[in-house]
Amino acid sequence: MNLCNFPGSTLIQLALLAGPVWGQSLTLDRLDLHSVKAEPVTYRGRAAVRIADADLNGADDVSRIAIVRGTLFEDGTIEVALTGDTAPGAPETLRGFVGVAFRVAGAGAQYECIYLRPKNGRAVDQLQRNHSTQYISVPGFPWQKLRNKHPGQYESYVDLAPGEWTQVRIQVSGARARLYVGGAPEPVLVVNDLKQKPVEGAVALWVGPGTIAHFSDLKVSPQAR
Repeated sequence: MNLCNFPGSTLIQLALLAGPVWGQSLTLDRLDLHSVKAEPVTYRGRAAVRIADADLNGADDVSRIAIVRGTLFEDGTIEVALTGDTAPGAPETLRGFVGVAFRVAGAGAQYECIYLRPKNGRAVDQLQRNHSTQYISVPGFPWQKLRNKHPGQYESYVDLAPGEWTQVRIQVSGARARLYVGGAPEPVLVVNDLKQKPVEGAVALWVGPGTIAHFSDLKVSPQAR
């Protein structure tokens, strides 16, 4: 595990709500980086953190996360603005994978995740468009397994464009999760059977292989107990 050692005075616009520590602006040294690089940037008019794949040749689809230290989340709502695109030199088959992991436990060994494939959103092939959103669960439930066993159940279409800001909201309750995109009142992806046992864990910024992503204005609102 690598900690991001930026000065504590460097701030990014990730406001964590509903807790004694979470009311403060998040500094980059609160991110525990796993197979990713991070830096503060201004991207398309927003103060943000850029998260990039640290190893374009890595074969693992699930280990690239930046865990937000101090977050405790089991049920509730996560909101964030994000972008995803492929890094220079990345294979053309990659899609700019970007999303949010939650209920992260064991330093990233277990989590639930919902992510986007921005390069699929406006593909000319309809089947590829239908793979614009994705749910996965670690360990044991990568996208390949879910797609093969349950075609279309854990992914869906939504209009996306690589490199453009997209507003995302994830609502979690027990075994259920709902993904809302762009302020829409109805979810674009409905998951009724989250695969891991519900636990209180961290929230993490998630990217897939060959991705450069940006995150801004993260708000974590755990459900009161």
